[in-house]
Order: sequence, then structure tokens, then C-alpha cells
Amino acid sequence: MGLDQIGITLSGVIAIWLTQDKRETWRRWACIFGMFAQPFWFYAAWKAEQWGIFAMCTLYTYAWARGFWTHWLSPLCHPPMLARSLRPSMLARRP
Repeated sequence: MGLDQIGITLSGVIAIWLTQDKRETWRRWACIFGMFAQPFWFYAAWKAEQWGIFAMCTLYTYAWARGFWTHWLSPLCHPPMLARSLRPSMLARRP
């Protein structure tokens, strides 16, 4: 078994496994492991001259990158520090 197959197997299985986890904090890691698998997929497809799979890898990379944006970089994921630092009593309306 080559390094590319080991990389695909380990990172790919972990990524898919994490997509089904009940905990949001674990599910967000799926895209990291999925992105980690992509270079192995690209290399394996190129080496085998499987151009359809190579093209499909591009779509998978886009999908994992979308998850990375959603779970790690999106402004909605990380509210401004000011809102986090305010106590609930400071946010309540005054009569």
C-alpha cells in the first residue's frame, strides 16, 4: 500500500466519520481532515491517469473548502469580541 493510499484511507475515513458525529465541535473538524486527504487524491488520480476522478477531486476540494469557510472562517462563526464581552445585564433594555 502506497503513501497516497494510506493518506486517502486515514484522512478520508476520519473526515466522513466526523461528519456524522453528534457534537458540533467534532463535526467542524471533518472539513480539515477532508482537505488533508485531497492532495493524496489528486496525486493518486494523476498517477493512474484517471482524469475524471481528477476532475471530481476539484469538486470535492471545493466542497471541503466550503465547510472550512463555514466552520472556521465565517464571521457568523465568530461573533465580534464586544458582544462576547458584554454581560447579559448590559444587553438588557432599560425601562
